[in-house]
Amino acid sequence: MSELPSKSSSISFRRVTAKTVWDVCCLSETLSDAQRSMIADNGSSIAEAHFSENAWFRAVYADETIVGFIMLHIGSDHDDGIEYPGAFLWRFMIGGRFQRLGFGRAAIELLARDLKFRGFQELRVGYGIGEGSPEPFYSSLGFVPTGRKYGEEELEAALKFPSQHDDFVELSA
Repeated sequence: MSELPSKSSSISFRRVTAKTVWDVCCLSETLSDAQRSMIADNGSSIAEAHFSENAWFRAVYADETIVGFIMLHIGSDHDDGIEYPGAFLWRFMIGGRFQRLGFGRAAIELLARDLKFRGFQELRVGYGIGEGSPEPFYSSLGFVPTGRKYGEEELEAALKFPSQHDDFVELSA
């Protein structure tokens, strides 16, 4: 991971393997202290995912470089603490040295396209409030607060996917 990928790099999601798990886990150490207080480290997330029937997780790549980690929760599960029946962005991070290069935006856009293709109507996310909060990032992508809270310090927001009929323009006679 020595060479910095460019802003024009292709973003993809790939399985975390025995060969890549260490690199994915080490990305957590690249976040600022404020950011680290907002999200579980990737190693804990991967462990947690192995005990959830509803978790899907991948490494985020920019070309051939691991730049982040993404984990979804699909389906309601009281044991996981997520009682939303749709797609919930459980964990998402881009490594510190790869931030502000457009990789986070490109990853969420790729995820949204895939979820919409699979018939989902929205993606929800929970995020902490305060220094290091990803709220401005999610807001810039079109996520809107739902009004739901998790505990005292975490808000939920939703990104609604336009239906194919939303593009329809009615012509007046």
